[in-house]
Amino acid sequence: MKWDLLIQGGTLIDGSGGAPRAGDVAVQDGRIAEVAPRIEGAARRRVDARGLAVTPGFVDIHTHYDGQATWDPQLSPSCYHGVTTVVMGNCGVGFAPVAAGKQQFLIELMEGVEDIPGAALSEGIAWEWESFPEYLDALDRRRFGLDIATQVPHGAVRAYVMGERGANNEAATPADIEQMAKLVREGVAAGALGFSTSRTIAHRAISGEPVPGTFAAEDELFGIGRVLAELGAGVFEVAGAGAAGEDVAAPKAELDWMRRLSAEIHRPVTFALLQVDAAPELWRELLALSAQAAAEGAQIFPQVAGRPFGMLIGHQTDIHPFADRPSYSALLELPFEARIARLREPATKRRILSEGDPAAPSLLVAQLGRAFPMGDPPNYEPAYEDSVEARAHAAGRRPVEYLYDLLLEKEGRELLLLPVLNYSELCADPIREMMFHPNAALGLGDGGAHCGLICDASIQTFMLTHWVRDRSRGARVPLPFAVKRMTRDTAALYGLGDRGLLAPGMKADLNVIDLEKLKLLPPEMVRDLPAGGKRFMQRASGYRHIFVSGVETLRDDELTGALPGRLLRGARAARAACAPRAV
Repeated sequence: MKWDLLIQGGTLIDGSGGAPRAGDVAVQDGRIAEVAPRIEGAARRRVDARGLAVTPGFVDIHTHYDGQATWDPQLSPSCYHGVTTVVMGNCGVGFAPVAAGKQQFLIELMEGVEDIPGAALSEGIAWEWESFPEYLDALDRRRFGLDIATQVPHGAVRAYVMGERGANNEAATPADIEQMAKLVREGVAAGALGFSTSRTIAHRAISGEPVPGTFAAEDELFGIGRVLAELGAGVFEVAGAGAAGEDVAAPKAELDWMRRLSAEIHRPVTFALLQVDAAPELWRELLALSAQAAAEGAQIFPQVAGRPFGMLIGHQTDIHPFADRPSYSALLELPFEARIARLREPATKRRILSEGDPAAPSLLVAQLGRAFPMGDPPNYEPAYEDSVEARAHAAGRRPVEYLYDLLLEKEGRELLLLPVLNYSELCADPIREMMFHPNAALGLGDGGAHCGLICDASIQTFMLTHWVRDRSRGARVPLPFAVKRMTRDTAALYGLGDRGLLAPGMKADLNVIDLEKLKLLPPEMVRDLPAGGKRFMQRASGYRHIFVSGVETLRDDELTGALPGRLLRGARAARAACAPRAV
């Protein structure tokens, strides 16, 4: 056979940002061997892609699969959304290095910061490591449905070196910094794609303590960052102070040291950028400062989200608008179906509604003008008239009573979206503007994290459905731009030069998508984590084929069970095209 795989007649959106074109893609030995308008020759597998889009596999640079990677080879839900490479170890949290007997501290840190059930992590992780290189070796022994890469997390490093002093965010001594730098050097030399830290006080362990490193001084940050300069490798990733709107004065100061750090070490620095209600125009200033820093030679990449960052609220979730009412709390121990049946009783409804204090409503009840039913397909750009408050007023009902009945729809599984960030004006135009910044990196999907509150690992599908095809409340984005943002751009930021583009020699990570029929399905709560832990799962329909290294991992939206994915170690250069074998 001349080719292992031949995809024929598709519309190629190649990741470069160039115009779509008709063509074929030939794959050999896990690499793209040829891309042309028409490719001849025998093939072990042919895919008829007429009427379908063919894209590179999507590269998601902001996930938290650090624990899940040790028990879930598919890394769902990313595997359902065209993602073929994920980068984890973000926000300064992870599971290596870890001193003997200190595993629980890292579990509680991850549970608090990223809302991953601690019981699931405790039962699911088989601790086979102490050092970061040993953690990479443990991942290297596993097989996955997609490729994974990771970063060295500041929180784990600081706790390992400084013990309780590090966990309590005491100042690091020069000796501490030297030792932390050594561990980061070992991790990056062993294959980590960079280093991550968190400086937002919104990130706290389950105990309420801020992540180790939250208040790290510049000598610590620069001392660690210089390791990347020594090695000539790695990204410095930051969840910066004020990122969640807790301190609107902090982001400019954060950007100042990040700019100076990048200029000194000549390495990329990427930071989370979101619109915050307390300063809804601050993001524009930060984008302008980022552009100025880039013009001066710094490698600064604002990491932006493709949609509002919000909480999902319903009877399946732990956060609930009636959680402060005794008659509702008394039902929480009941099985779900029995609880919904009781909530439907008129007497129960009267009691729960009567217990609210109109002068001091719960935060969720007070925000019903910003709470929206998800719908099917889910609506992530709702207008005020879609809100619970507006719908109630239109129906001539009290909003809180309307809310009560609404949450009982869909057999008690109706969900509300409560945007917290990136939606100050109840419009996604700022998000679109952020995405078009020259140095913007699309990320912040948090795959594997915030299990009981969000499910934004589906952003790649949302980009293609909402932003490219369906948006009605403003300008859309061109398909080539959206694909480039999810492939070539994210891969290039993390030095993954062997993927993200349909070109000879590139890794054969490919999506074949029915863009006309592509649909994002509503999120649903499932209990498939270890120890029966629950999480939101969101799938899609319209992915006809996903290939990783030329091996089909998904067909017609269902996993094939193939596990061609591997741990990635370090930056990767593009390879020359493979020479075709003789037939």
